[in-house]
Amino acid sequence: MQDIMDIGDIAFPNLGLYLKDVPQGFTLFGFYISLYGVFIAIGMLLGIGIVAHLAKRTGQNPDDYWDFAIYGIIFGLIGARIYYVVFEWDSYKDNLLEIFHVRNGGMAIYGGVIAAFTTLLIWCRIRKKNPRQMGDTAMAGLLLGQIIGRWGNFTNREVFGEYTDGLLAMRIPIEAVRDRTDITENIAAHIAEGTNYIQVHPTFLYESGLNLLLLVVILLYLRHKRFEGEICLLYLGGYGIIRFFVEGIRTDQLKLFGTNIAVSQMLGLILFFAAAAADIGIRIWLHRKSGARREV
Repeated sequence: MQDIMDIGDIAFPNLGLYLKDVPQGFTLFGFYISLYGVFIAIGMLLGIGIVAHLAKRTGQNPDDYWDFAIYGIIFGLIGARIYYVVFEWDSYKDNLLEIFHVRNGGMAIYGGVIAAFTTLLIWCRIRKKNPRQMGDTAMAGLLLGQIIGRWGNFTNREVFGEYTDGLLAMRIPIEAVRDRTDITENIAAHIAEGTNYIQVHPTFLYESGLNLLLLVVILLYLRHKRFEGEICLLYLGGYGIIRFFVEGIRTDQLKLFGTNIAVSQMLGLILFFAAAAADIGIRIWLHRKSGARREV
């Protein structure tokens, strides 16, 4: 591997992989289009597609999910941005217009998830649909969108972790890093003399891969769920524990006000235990209920 990398290059030295001129975007008809946005858009479309397929397979109306997706996506994106801005307020308080500039990133998945779940509850109440059934069906699409969307962080040269020399270690030229504050003292201390790159954990890749495993589990378990809403709990608990571990490695953590606590790491752990407790509690209740019916 070369010691001096061009600004557009990305390397995985322990895999023997060197990528030349990885673009952050492209120009189409005079308009610059960020790959970050492209990956998010592709993730959304494929996510809705798989949800519509699952809905049809389980006897539901796919049109309900296409209709909901319009609202879910709009408010999900707004929620993702609000969540990020709230916990990065010092970066925006002196330039409020920067809040609306999202081409270079600045979206928090948990904000989008919270907004999407809230929108689903309101939409189902208005349309008189079962939110637990729709939520269970929609989780596969949400996960697929996250899996694909994370690769926008790859092209943006963001969402990476501390220094590592592990198998999946990733090298990025220093001048290509989207936010230099993400380069910690530990990372800087491992910059070899005569080189111009950092070597870090590709946490976007970890999360994308682990989400893929969770998606497989959800698709396999979907037909065997014990109650409506269980897949939602499986997603919240599964993604919660994934995010807890991945967030602990990242250098761009959003911190709880006035503390050194990573917000998404704390939220992930809370959701994991809450989802596990809710699942166990509902299973016990169903078991007792079925036992009472047998006695009658």
